[in-house]
Amino acid sequence: MKSLPRSTAKDVFSHLFAIVTLYVSVVSFIILGFQYIDVTFPDALSFYYTGALDAIRAGMASLIVMWPAFVGISWFMYKDAKADSEKREIAIRKWLLYLTLFVTAITIVVDLITLVNYFLNGEITTRFILKVLVVLATAVAVFAYYLWDLRTESIAKSTVPKKTAVAASVVVVAMIVLGFLLVGSPAQQRKVRFDDQRVSDLATIQNEVTNFYQLKKGVLPVTLNDLTNTLSGYSVPVDPSTGAAYEYSTGDGLNFTLCATFEADSVGDQTDVSMPYRAYGTDYYGSWKHGVGRVCFDRTIDPDLYPLVK
Repeated sequence: MKSLPRSTAKDVFSHLFAIVTLYVSVVSFIILGFQYIDVTFPDALSFYYTGALDAIRAGMASLIVMWPAFVGISWFMYKDAKADSEKREIAIRKWLLYLTLFVTAITIVVDLITLVNYFLNGEITTRFILKVLVVLATAVAVFAYYLWDLRTESIAKSTVPKKTAVAASVVVVAMIVLGFLLVGSPAQQRKVRFDDQRVSDLATIQNEVTNFYQLKKGVLPVTLNDLTNTLSGYSVPVDPSTGAAYEYSTGDGLNFTLCATFEADSVGDQTDVSMPYRAYGTDYYGSWKHGVGRVCFDRTIDPDLYPLVK
């Protein structure tokens, strides 16, 4: 009985590194696919646009780092196996490839079971079908390639590894480019984050104006400086980028206006439940949506919703 060649420390490192980078790349790819589907076909009950963008950025970061690492180590092992065909027979390679086949086979089976179960329950939606297809296509592709790899005795003259690497890299790059189209460049994202902070600041100020009204027996603050409270430690926030004060003015009755200068168009639904300090004033439900430049938000305090503190 022919004994298998022994694994060296280099072999163990190479194959473990390859399998980890492969798994992380595949999971990141699927996460990106799911988020793209959610953005295209949002669920009105559970979709959170900002959360989807955060997941897209995380998936892109993983793919940008892990996929080149996987391709690089795979190329290194490919060259090593061409020079020494016995490298394809080492135990760690066999174990890890069969483990990958097992994981992908289970994934395919579970994916199909989930599809049939949802079909029988009448809960099939376009979003669900597309997610099932993303998982199925990814798992089948990985399973098919590594099954071929295990059954192939020599790759010295085969072009399949190179063609597979190129085709997979094209798909990965396309996914990353699509991510940049959705979330924007890093510079654009910095503008969006500044605007998110501005919205959060305005919501906080709105909350304090309402509290001031309730505690001061129906009187609105004349200026934002009236909101400063050394006892509670509250100080009025300023623009996170320029340091300029936010604009505040009062109108007739219980009307007041808050203004800020934004750097980008608002992203997603600025009235979702994740926003801080919801529903302080009846007009809050209108929106915090904004364009680029100076934008003002008119608010009215409803005395029935916010009675005076006695």
